[in-house]
Amino acid sequence: MAFYDVVTLGHILLDLRFCVDAFATPDREGVIKSQSHGVGGSAANVAIGVRRLGGRSAVIGKVGFDDFGKNALEDLVREGVDISNVRIDALNGKTGFTIVIIDSQGQIVMYGDKGVAESLQPEEVNLKILKETGHLHIASLRVDTSAFVAKAAKELGVRVSWDPGRRQARMGIEALKPIVRLADIVLPNEIEVKAIAGVEDVKEAANVLLGEGAGLVIVKRGSRGVYVVSKDEEFEVPAYRPETVVDTTGAGDAFAAGLLMGLKRFDLRDAVRFATVVAGLKVTRLGSHEIPTWSEAMEVFEKVKQKQ
Repeated sequence: MAFYDVVTLGHILLDLRFCVDAFATPDREGVIKSQSHGVGGSAANVAIGVRRLGGRSAVIGKVGFDDFGKNALEDLVREGVDISNVRIDALNGKTGFTIVIIDSQGQIVMYGDKGVAESLQPEEVNLKILKETGHLHIASLRVDTSAFVAKAAKELGVRVSWDPGRRQARMGIEALKPIVRLADIVLPNEIEVKAIAGVEDVKEAANVLLGEGAGLVIVKRGSRGVYVVSKDEEFEVPAYRPETVVDTTGAGDAFAAGLLMGLKRFDLRDAVRFATVVAGLKVTRLGSHEIPTWSEAMEVFEKVKQKQ
């Protein structure tokens, strides 16, 4: 039995959050109502999500030897995530960060500096940890390192999921083929899947990824739900819509954590339903990794299933 339910690979950042009454326009000043900070980055968010949903997780990434890095790692440790495979660049590296501006409707504007997070080289990853997990989740990390670790995972029989993220999706299918063909599950949102495939129809775009070797494509479409397709099946699941939206940052990472933990208990369709509940509950809370516990999510999930 694997020790870790999920090992994540990707960015570990620090989120600097500013809640405002409304987004500023040029030459206009917006009013900051509150500010806070905490660990961010998709790899960190998913690892924390797995922990909050009752699983065991470890994260592979890179931070600088600075206050931002220290704060990020302290948050991960506090959540119970194994950080023994995080590289610390003690020389000239600086930890990446994201300035997240959140308006009164929960919509976000982000400015990011990846710092050393994106500089994680293939040879800097300790592959031994892959022998201790059944699942590797890769979140928007450089293609060479992602493909190198994914290949090692596949050779060990470890299932691989991949979330491309906004920037990487714009590289297009030719550049991303090395990782697409190794992914058992691809988790783009609809903007990302269109950018990767170079087509405007979501279903056609998802099938482009299947054609390049992806096992399963799950497209997150926000309030319009989720589109799921593999070579064997195709279906849609409606979104879970909470009454209030506080912060949409990290909703996709919450979905990923919910899906990966859901697949341990449910069939694919119910795992996707469960993931939409986890993501929906997350957006009611401030902070990119503020994912609900398993019991909180299950209480809502049971109600959702009764209505559908």
